[in-house]
Amino acid sequence: MKDLFDKIIENKGPLGKYASIAEGYFAFPKLEGPIGNRMIFNGKEVITWSVNDYLGLANHPEIREADINAAKEYGSAYPMGARLMSGHTKFHEQLESELATFVSKEKAYVLNFGYQGILSTIDSLVSKNDVIVYDIDAHACIVDGVRLHIGKRFTYQHNDIESLSLNLERATKIAEKTGGGILVISEGVFGMRGEQGKIKEIVALKTKFKFRLLVDDAHGFGTLGATGAGAGEEQGVQDQIDVYFATFAKSLASTGAFIAADSMIIDFLKYNMRSQVFAKSLQIQLVIGALKRLELLRTRPEIKEKLWTNVKALQSGLKNQDFNLGTTQSCVTPVFLKGTIQEAMVMVRELREKYFIFCSIVVYPVVPKGIILLRLIPTASHNLKDIEETLLAFSKIRSKLYDGTYLKLAKKMKSI
Repeated sequence: MKDLFDKIIENKGPLGKYASIAEGYFAFPKLEGPIGNRMIFNGKEVITWSVNDYLGLANHPEIREADINAAKEYGSAYPMGARLMSGHTKFHEQLESELATFVSKEKAYVLNFGYQGILSTIDSLVSKNDVIVYDIDAHACIVDGVRLHIGKRFTYQHNDIESLSLNLERATKIAEKTGGGILVISEGVFGMRGEQGKIKEIVALKTKFKFRLLVDDAHGFGTLGATGAGAGEEQGVQDQIDVYFATFAKSLASTGAFIAADSMIIDFLKYNMRSQVFAKSLQIQLVIGALKRLELLRTRPEIKEKLWTNVKALQSGLKNQDFNLGTTQSCVTPVFLKGTIQEAMVMVRELREKYFIFCSIVVYPVVPKGIILLRLIPTASHNLKDIEETLLAFSKIRSKLYDGTYLKLAKKMKSI
């Protein structure tokens, strides 16, 4: 018999094996200073494209004032306990009411965290007789939620409606035998590649199949739709999403999340979501802060307009230089290049140290071998100067990648 930890010594994982050379720079980097378009990395000011502060609210003066006043009045402990027992307040109720109205649902429920929130929502909605059908490219939080399900589950090919139909046929046959139902799960925006989930096409399948739809709209909430209510509003089918989920960690620049649905569904989840029943309520200063953030989202359309001015400028500028952005339909701006992990490390180091550009680097196993994904998140805080400098830097690093410069440098660096 082996020791439990032997496997850790033998296999550190596809990313963990690079820890000795990646940690502190490529992994677990420290961005310092006020959150914004430019921050401090390794003692130098860099243009930051890795912060999901879409609407630039993290350091908005009205937001900072609301956060400070709430913390001063209530501290960071109140309310103590879970919502069900002692952690409920009038501010939680107010936020839930305003969120429900904003996303055109009967009722909403504020959650203490996004990741565990969607995971627990999935767990609560299905029993062993039910079948889950979900997009194969779903975020890890969805995958982990599905893993808790002891019944049948199927993936469909990413945004492939024909594949979804085939799996719904399989799911229907099983549900008819077990007496259960079917839950379909998609993201509103897939955060790595920026594609919107095909929500309109998915709900159209309700004329043929009987299922309920859960949409995780973490990247769509606040950025898509006429009012910012998300991918469902953008595609004109918000009313046909059965359970709508979004996090405060992106557009609202905070912590927490919410689910919205018909009253019957929310009332059930309030009493059955283990991550809420058995965990501390979202702190009051975060709830009051979320109310202020939602107010700005509702009443200051110019903030979202500025975001999309920057998105269009960045994405059109990259496309004009023939960069491959895949099929993004959102603010998420992926730039696909060909190269090895070793070349990617050299390239990103030069991006940060020579051109002062900080963006996320994604390599195998998240993307196929031989592909480098540089992921940029434009926000309302960026400006045209940031974009111009970034476009120039990207043109230069691509030339060095494809003429072999980075490969030669990688070979010289024994640590890589």
